[in-house]
Amino acid sequence: MLRLFWALVNAVLGLWPRLRRLPSKAAVALGAQGLGEPARPARLWRALAIVLPVALLAAIVLPQISLVMSPSIGAWAVRKAPGPIAKGDYVMFTLHHPIAGPKPVSVTKHALCMPGERLTLIETPSVGAPKSWDAHFFCNGVLLGVSLPYGIHGLKLEHFQWSGVIPRGMVYIGSHHPRGFDSRYFGLVPIRRLTRMERLL
Repeated sequence: MLRLFWALVNAVLGLWPRLRRLPSKAAVALGAQGLGEPARPARLWRALAIVLPVALLAAIVLPQISLVMSPSIGAWAVRKAPGPIAKGDYVMFTLHHPIAGPKPVSVTKHALCMPGERLTLIETPSVGAPKSWDAHFFCNGVLLGVSLPYGIHGLKLEHFQWSGVIPRGMVYIGSHHPRGFDSRYFGLVPIRRLTRMERLL
């Protein structure tokens, strides 16, 4: 019991020098030029007048910005943009697919082929993988992209099997990057699942 008492006493005595310096440190925080000098709160208020608006602006703006982790679309940062989705727009949606991992991920692509346009699939023997087929996708005769038989980790990729006029409420999304993972593989996406975005960087 006595040992515990002396341990508490020593702890309090060890804190005392710090407690004695606390008012001086508070004065420095309030704008004093040094320890022992009088406080100058006006300097603190000028600093807060600069820091607080910047912090508030960052708190409002940063949550609206999304970083793009894929190099396939030529954008580093995007944000939500009001208005209907048009051909060529940046769009974001949640991808559920084994290649994306066990959890859904947010993906940013382009809207490349819209409702009422004709999507054409042409298959050719794969150059990079024997006994496999590459799929060439065209929108109204314009090449959108070519599928690959395997992903970067050797995962077998199955391309989208469909041709025809894109129905209402659906869209082909993707990029022109040769390794882009998009509608070449997972098919058409409902427009209601897409969020229109605009490029910042």
